[in-house]
Amino acid sequence: MTTDQTVSAQTVPEQILLWLRLNMMDIAGAFAVLVIGLIVARLVSSWVESALAKSPRFEPTVANFLSNLVKYALWALVLITVLGQFGVETTSILAALGGMALAIGLALQGTLSNVASGVMILVQKPFKVGEAINAGSITGVVQQIGLFTTELKQFDGLFVMVPNSELWNQAIVNFHRHPIRRFELVVGIGYGDSMEQARKELLALAAADERVLDDPEPQAFVNSLDDSSVGIGLRVWCSTADFVAVGWDLTAAAKARFDDVGISIPFPQREVTQRAA
Repeated sequence: MTTDQTVSAQTVPEQILLWLRLNMMDIAGAFAVLVIGLIVARLVSSWVESALAKSPRFEPTVANFLSNLVKYALWALVLITVLGQFGVETTSILAALGGMALAIGLALQGTLSNVASGVMILVQKPFKVGEAINAGSITGVVQQIGLFTTELKQFDGLFVMVPNSELWNQAIVNFHRHPIRRFELVVGIGYGDSMEQARKELLALAAADERVLDDPEPQAFVNSLDDSSVGIGLRVWCSTADFVAVGWDLTAAAKARFDDVGISIPFPQREVTQRAA
């Protein structure tokens, strides 16, 4: 009776025990590789996350995401090594995994684009949580930055969730990144009023407001010659936090001051001349 016939005559449990006896060393080696590999993968991924978290350029979300990528890559390497211990042809497995990864990538193209954009946003930091931004038609205060989407609260209180790819592909204006901002006010006065007096009154208003910075110094100038008025401009710099309040207060103060000193703020007028036939 041949060896194959002997094996085939055994029961399934007997065949399993025979296979275990014959491959005991390979099984022990594969088990050792598996255990050691998983421990190393966990240690390396933890080290990567800790190292990235210490860098000011990486947000905790990015550090966690990259450390997980390292862990999963090491897991795949350990699995392939373990299969190689039993004589499995790993080349075909790698080819299959490559094809599977390509298919998944094509199926999840939009999702992966959002993830890549999320990583770039978290690394480049064009905005942070709590900052007000404008990107295309979207304006609001950033509430949360994730790998897939970014949540914003509009100035009217509405909630907006934006895919990261849409944000990353837009020119992003950050209203809070710099500590100071310039406010510009243009007030139209009548052609019969004094431009120099209007300039002095606006500069006096700027000097009286403690929130207006001395450096850069305020500027008042003739901005335009319109159909019914002369545009007098005022440029001041203030803290970003005071920008909105300064704009409201200076606008109201300019109207009140011009009324007090007799400088008119004309509304659009049109003269119609009728000739007799």
